Amino acid sequence: MTAPEPQGRQIKLLWLAVAALILLNVGTLVYFLGNIKSNSHAEDAPRSDIPVTELLKPGPLQEMVMGDPNAPNVIVEYASMTCPHCAAFHEKLLPELKSKFVDTGKVRFVFREFPMDNLAAAAFMLARCSGKEKYFPTVEVLFKTQKTWAKVGGDAKPMLLQALNEVGGFTPESFDKCLEDKKLFNDINAVRKRANEEFKVSSTPSFFVNGKPLVHPESVEEFEALLK
Repeated sequence: MTAPEPQGRQIKLLWLAVAALILLNVGTLVYFLGNIKSNSHAEDAPRSDIPVTELLKPGPLQEMVMGDPNAPNVIVEYASMTCPHCAAFHEKLLPELKSKFVDTGKVRFVFREFPMDNLAAAAFMLARCSGKEKYFPTVEVLFKTQKTWAKVGGDAKPMLLQALNEVGGFTPESFDKCLEDKKLFNDINAVRKRANEEFKVSSTPSFFVNGKPLVHPESVEEFEALLK
């Protein structure tokens, strides 16, 4: 009978397996891994206001937006799917923010990908592959079930597939095909790279409210103070 492997080795093998899943047909992650922090709540670099016109310049991916496109206020969120603080925001603050300002036509809410690790990148790829109409429901489900598929020691693939069953649209074959999309992976990485280099985003969740930076808000009132 083989002796059980030490816990540290099991964790290492888990992350190697996750990396291999993405690397299989997506190419190298050297730049991605070499320029990203693993702690989503890391120390923030000083940031200044960003002109809204600059912030909203089109990127390689279609913008995922909630609310009136002509709303007088714009909130941009950068999030990572494996970030527990992001999951908490989407569970506790976003519903109130949405009902008070987004659904009433006062705010256009733009959600952008800033994956902090390979697994977060994979989750974002799956959300994109689910289609525009299912993108936000998929993000919501993945944040809601984050503790099941993003936990250390778990097998990410079956747990992600199980979570995605709630919104539908994926088979094991389409799941694998999505994660083999090199262009999609590179485009998500480009969004993260621009946010880091041009807007100095270094942790998640990070927000820009009418171009003003807001990091790790704890109440809707912090957003309201920056709205017109």
